[in-house]
Amino acid sequence: MDFDLNKSLQLLERTPRILRELLSGLSEDWVLHNEGGDSWSPYDVIGHLVHGERINWMSRLEIIMNDEGNKKFIPFDRFAQFKESEGKSLEQLVEEFDSLRKTNLVKLKSMDLSKADFARKAIHPDLGEVTLAELLSTWTVHDLTHIAQIARVMGKQYKSSIGPWIKYFRILQ
Repeated sequence: MDFDLNKSLQLLERTPRILRELLSGLSEDWVLHNEGGDSWSPYDVIGHLVHGERINWMSRLEIIMNDEGNKKFIPFDRFAQFKESEGKSLEQLVEEFDSLRKTNLVKLKSMDLSKADFARKAIHPDLGEVTLAELLSTWTVHDLTHIAQIARVMGKQYKSSIGPWIKYFRILQ
């Protein structure tokens, strides 16, 4: 499927509701455990999404759309959530994510982007030249990636409990 803003919006609008329904009211065993090592728990992932919503997607969109000034993205700290989420509950993070996402999507929709706008470019610090369509597509896939990550991390909490059925669940392999 080629990039289509309306199709991306269908998903970007749903992500906060999906995550709220999946995670709200669950015990800490579900939301604070990870896959071991430096992996992220569902709580960490929500903090990461909040941070990205606050400083990543729309600021990069604005850099692309700006006709003057620097066209280089500022590097994104993929681990900032560990400090920013301190002292916050999962429910607070989910609410913050929902609020930030709504604000960002209202702003995005108000920009009335054209097909020509989607070809506009900026410079990513690691990837080089990227287009607006690529940024918006990445935002969409980023949501899906983290939804899948949360499901995988949660599923692995029962990895040792499902016995022989494990052979049917690739998510646990």
